[in-house]
Amino acid sequence: MDRNTVIGLVLIGLILSVFTIFNQPTADELKEKQRLEQEKAKAESKLDVNEVKKVDKTEVAQNPTKDSDTASTAVASEKQVAVAKSEIVRLESDKLIIDFDTQGGKIASVRLKEFQSYFNFAKNNGKTVPLQLFAPGDASNALVFKSGGKMINTDELVFDIVKKTKNSIHFSYSPANGKSIDFTYTLPKDNFNISYDVNLKGMKSDIQNKNIQLEWKTAFKKTERLFSEQRRISTICFQNEKDGFDYLSEMSDDEEKAEDNISWVAYKQSYFSSILKPKTAFRSGDSKMEVINYKEGEKKNNTHLKDFSSTLALDMQASDDATMSFNWFFGPNDFEVLKSYGEGYDDILNYGWGLFRWINIYAVQPLFNFLLEMGFAVGIAILLLTMILKLVLMPIQWKMYVSSAKMKILKPEIDELNAKFPDKADAMKKQTEMMALYRESGASPLAGCVPMLIQMPILLAVFRFFPTSFELRQKGFLWATDLSSYDSIAELGTYIWPYGDHVSLFTLLMAGTTLIYTYVNSGQMQTPQQPGMPNMKVIMYIFPIMMIFFFNNYSAGLSYYYFISTLFSILIMVAIKQFFVDEEKLKAKMSAKKATVTTKGPKAKSKFQERLEAMQKAQQDKMKNK
Repeated sequence: MDRNTVIGLVLIGLILSVFTIFNQPTADELKEKQRLEQEKAKAESKLDVNEVKKVDKTEVAQNPTKDSDTASTAVASEKQVAVAKSEIVRLESDKLIIDFDTQGGKIASVRLKEFQSYFNFAKNNGKTVPLQLFAPGDASNALVFKSGGKMINTDELVFDIVKKTKNSIHFSYSPANGKSIDFTYTLPKDNFNISYDVNLKGMKSDIQNKNIQLEWKTAFKKTERLFSEQRRISTICFQNEKDGFDYLSEMSDDEEKAEDNISWVAYKQSYFSSILKPKTAFRSGDSKMEVINYKEGEKKNNTHLKDFSSTLALDMQASDDATMSFNWFFGPNDFEVLKSYGEGYDDILNYGWGLFRWINIYAVQPLFNFLLEMGFAVGIAILLLTMILKLVLMPIQWKMYVSSAKMKILKPEIDELNAKFPDKADAMKKQTEMMALYRESGASPLAGCVPMLIQMPILLAVFRFFPTSFELRQKGFLWATDLSSYDSIAELGTYIWPYGDHVSLFTLLMAGTTLIYTYVNSGQMQTPQQPGMPNMKVIMYIFPIMMIFFFNNYSAGLSYYYFISTLFSILIMVAIKQFFVDEEKLKAKMSAKKATVTTKGPKAKSKFQERLEAMQKAQQDKMKNK
């Protein structure tokens, strides 16, 4: 391994370090982990997924009336003080359990029947407790508009239930004679959608002002093992009609006012999202989105991710019977599921930018899905995926090894040139003779660096793929109970910065194989000859040690991939060295090529070489003139 190859590896290490340094959990978050999981279990155990719970929000008692045959509440009149009550009603499909609140006619709670939180998964009792995205009090969807000189916020109103069927519910509120606000929710049987239809009757004058806005707020609950990671990558994503996909900051509070019409808005967390798509795009200018992190001491700081809120301007046609339709997605961040909608929902998956995303979407993801469809378990699929990628990249590794071997053979002659031109004033002469040496022998210092640069996009692409891949969530392999989170073979009982509070065996194996790979390649590595340069061998041995700290809290699937990948690299390199590349024959071949060049004369120089030598000569003349 020559110096350029080592520099390439160090660059990869530095880039990975930048990615990981910001992902370390705080001591407070890890200290709270056990207590939070216990609180979550108690809270979820109190609510049976099959019960329909009715809640009285407020009650003003003065001759209250109840209709036991309906779930609607009385509307206040001029002569009677009404009973202001609300209730929770439920719709259920094969995928979703959704609770609605008559207070605001809103979605109060969403559960996903096919998934569960990590805490319930870790119980391993054979029961699936539906995963709750948010609970009553965590979310609202309300119309806000000005009518008759007053601001109306439907979240403050108690709606009547006009009609309820197995898969739909119709809410209505009548603020005055001839006027009504109607919300209809329809839940399909076998997908993650719910239709949301708004109907405003007798409000043409209000709609003409185009001041109808939808205020959508959500606070997601903690559902994953590592709270800090789930919170870190939660944000609001949205699709502009003209400018395409965009998103708010994942790391800090952020807000943005729409400068383009918005096709859809997504409240995205690590493995689940809520996506709201209107039939007619939200209007620019009056629409805005905001994400707010909780501060220390806030009640939700230990149980919820962030506060998501949007004020979305509705483009409703002025009419006394105006309607607006929406489609709401509550489901997993599964690439195939999101892609099936054909609306660009899969853009919310952070597979990296540019080339890295293309590699994941068009190469890694399809290959991984193919292996899973063949019936392989996730752990075996990762193993096979790694083998296939290493076989594809094997010619590159071959090229790197041959280049390193050539540079090792030329090392004595390079040392002679360094001794021949020790002064800096002769640097150009030394460089010219070195280039002639490389050309005559058929070696190149860049031949080992370029293949490394070719491999780098794949290394960085999978760094984003495995932590994002929904297929890894709650899938075990060997000692790892959940490949989407860290594996742990021992709990330390206390948080040690920057290592953590547990021991990840896959991380140790990954670091160990990297050390072995460094040692095996040390014979090919050239020691820097120029004064002041760092000892690359020392740097390469330090890097695996750093990985132990950086990857301890990362996805076990990612550490497992890098462990297998490095192990295969060692085996391929040993096989090339022992069975395919004979250094003595390579040395003889290089000597024969030099002899041929000496006898027949050098081959014609390329235009690039001619320009480079002309520049070197001009530089030498300039230094002489000085």
